[in-house]
Amino acid sequence: VQLQASGGGLAQPGGSLRLSCAASGFTLDDYAIGWFRQAPGKEREGVAGIMSGGTTKYGDSVKGRFSISRDNAKRTMYLQMNGLKVEDTGVYYCNADRSLGGGEWADYWGQGTLVTVSS
Repeated sequence: VQLQASGGGLAQPGGSLRLSCAASGFTLDDYAIGWFRQAPGKEREGVAGIMSGGTTKYGDSVKGRFSISRDNAKRTMYLQMNGLKVEDTGVYYCNADRSLGGGEWADYWGQGTLVTVSS
C-alpha cells in the first residue's frame, strides 16, 4: 500500500508542471486527497485538496494557478501547476486519507517530488 509521486523537476517562472500521484494496493474512491509542500527551511503546508464530500480547497498562494484532480479508475491524483513562481519551489507530497470509524484513520503519504522554479 503506497502512493508514488512523480512529475517534479525544474521550471522557469511562469511555466507549468503537472504532478501525478499513483496509488497502489488500494483505490482512491473513498479517500480525501491532497497535495502538500515543504519549502527549504519552512514547515509543510497544504496546497490543494479534495475533501471526502467532493469540496475542493486551495491554499491562498496558489488559488487561480493550481488545479487538483483525480482519476479514480487510474488510482491517480494530479496537481496541475501553472504560472509557477520562485516561491513555489519545494518538495511536494501527495496524501490520501479516510476515516475507518472508531477514531481510526487510513492515512498515506507519497515520498515527495522536488519542484524547482528558477530562471
